[in-house]
Amino acid sequence: MKHLLGITCSLVLLVNQSGAQTSTKLSSTPATRWSQEMAATAMKIWSDSFALTPDRPARWSYDQGVILKGVEGIWNATANVRYYDYIQRSMDFFVQDDGTIKGYRPDEYNIDHINNGKLILFLYRVTGKEKYKKAADLLRNQLRTHPRTSEGGFWHKNIYPSQMWLDGLYMGQPFYAEYAKIFHEDTAFNDITRQFVLMERHARDSKTGLLYHGWDESKQQKWANKTTGLSPHFWARALGWYGMAMVDALDHFPANHPGRDTIISILNRFAKAVVKVQDPKSGVWYDIVDMPNEKGNYLEASASSMLIYALAKGMRNGYLPATYLTAVQKGYAGLTKTFIETDASGQTNLKGTVKVSGLGGNPYRDGSFAYYMSEPVIVNDPKGIGAFIQCAVEAEMLPTLALGKGKTVLLDYWFNNEWKKDATGTQVRFHYTWDDKTYGGFAMLGDIFRIHGMKTASLETAPTAQNLKGASIYVIVDPDTKKESPDPHFIQPQDVKAISDWVKAGGVLLLMGNDSGNAEFEHWNQLGAAFGIHFNENSLNRVQGNQYEQGAFYPTTQDAIFKTSKKIYIKEYSSLELKQPATAVFKDASGKDIVMAVSKYGKGTVFAVGDPWFYNEYVDGRKLPAEFENYKAATDLVKWLIGNVK
Repeated sequence: MKHLLGITCSLVLLVNQSGAQTSTKLSSTPATRWSQEMAATAMKIWSDSFALTPDRPARWSYDQGVILKGVEGIWNATANVRYYDYIQRSMDFFVQDDGTIKGYRPDEYNIDHINNGKLILFLYRVTGKEKYKKAADLLRNQLRTHPRTSEGGFWHKNIYPSQMWLDGLYMGQPFYAEYAKIFHEDTAFNDITRQFVLMERHARDSKTGLLYHGWDESKQQKWANKTTGLSPHFWARALGWYGMAMVDALDHFPANHPGRDTIISILNRFAKAVVKVQDPKSGVWYDIVDMPNEKGNYLEASASSMLIYALAKGMRNGYLPATYLTAVQKGYAGLTKTFIETDASGQTNLKGTVKVSGLGGNPYRDGSFAYYMSEPVIVNDPKGIGAFIQCAVEAEMLPTLALGKGKTVLLDYWFNNEWKKDATGTQVRFHYTWDDKTYGGFAMLGDIFRIHGMKTASLETAPTAQNLKGASIYVIVDPDTKKESPDPHFIQPQDVKAISDWVKAGGVLLLMGNDSGNAEFEHWNQLGAAFGIHFNENSLNRVQGNQYEQGAFYPTTQDAIFKTSKKIYIKEYSSLELKQPATAVFKDASGKDIVMAVSKYGKGTVFAVGDPWFYNEYVDGRKLPAEFENYKAATDLVKWLIGNVK
């Protein structure tokens, strides 16, 4: 642990050192969040729609999706609603009320046009609005009839017959995987796996492990090798697209699907190859990665951002070993030093992105080294900006990952076990789940745990000594009433024993109840009693409508838990009564009602509050006024919980 913490701290030092050489702004603010600085530039240039050049009309373009995925990452890490609003405003420019997409033509069979669908799915998951589902369905339907190679690989475009490009894996597969997860297309994961397998099988060079930019099954293109069908060079951004595609698609794979291990194996071979061609001096990558000494070759920003992102996210999610941290550390420091500039107006700019590089077309692009060097290199290219933001979001997590590394937070799905039919008519779990991005979900709380290095997991059966064994933190929220579930799983004496034994041995238990009428109390209090905690069957602080100030509480500087949050919101909670060993840690303004408590039990710790409190509605920034700092409070509590793990 000490070694990893030292490495992550040294990354911050390297970033600061590199920044100090590029602008006075960096040296004066060593903790600069480059993700947010670059997002500010993007949001200024493309305020509500997207055009590659200011004098052209806005159009449906994959470039915009690259930026918005980065912005989504910032929202997940900050709960600042302006980032969410920007995503929604940008997509709503194109997605009409009936679900049609302005400017999108499915009959073009251009796989690039699928990429923005990831943001449509994001908005659907957050809002549940039907128009987003209809728009996502349009894109999914393109893939149903999209032309393919003889082995089933998607063509890059209809105008590029029989061709697979590395770029296309990023454009299509993460969306395809997320759609399949949301709408229960389990067999689609076989097809998604096949795309990565085919690309590696045909494009990978056995000597270097690198993948060529494109492959023409027909071998008819002038750029294609007549024996292999491959393009001539290893183009950096194509490699970057492919790496990002793998780590993003894996987000959505079922844990037990064999394709998951297949893609992880491909990712490990890929990572080994690209790190070998990382420039040892600058830490970033050349446009043609294996020809650093060739005249005219140059260090390229978008590809470097993508490759660092793939390595960093691959490590964070356990797909890649921690040994790649040195490459990420060096790469991110080099990225900010080489490509970031702050101009006289204070705007952050990204230099060094090649505007475009392709194969074939008119005028014809022959894939030669001379061709790649002929394409213009520009400042603030949207693909480069988007890739940089995504990379920076990952890099900015590195210093916090050490806190909970190797630990698991387990969320109960047994005592809170609510189900409903989704858009497909399938019964799905909802309410206080890690995966639920709606107001009633715990997705953002899960993000906070993951930002601090913890693995999130769920328990769908009654707790036992065996299935609690691997958990460091166990969260139980709002046990069901008979009104909420036809067959509720009430807490039983054997459950109390299993949980209390686990706490006594050093576990950290988070109990989040609810107010009267919204939770079960009799059995719930049998568990609380083991730790000296009783949830009163009442409902306090009943806020009227949007009179949010009625729900305001103010942690003090003496609070051991909420060290950074100055104003928090909580309403309709059940108060607590305590016996030893429990102690109050937060009371209402009168000092009469106990809102939160801690119990030290054996080697373990219990934190209790009479409300689910940190569900998305009161954490993600979309509802509460900005002065309420529930996201900070959730972060404070997560850090405190992790700090109490033995």
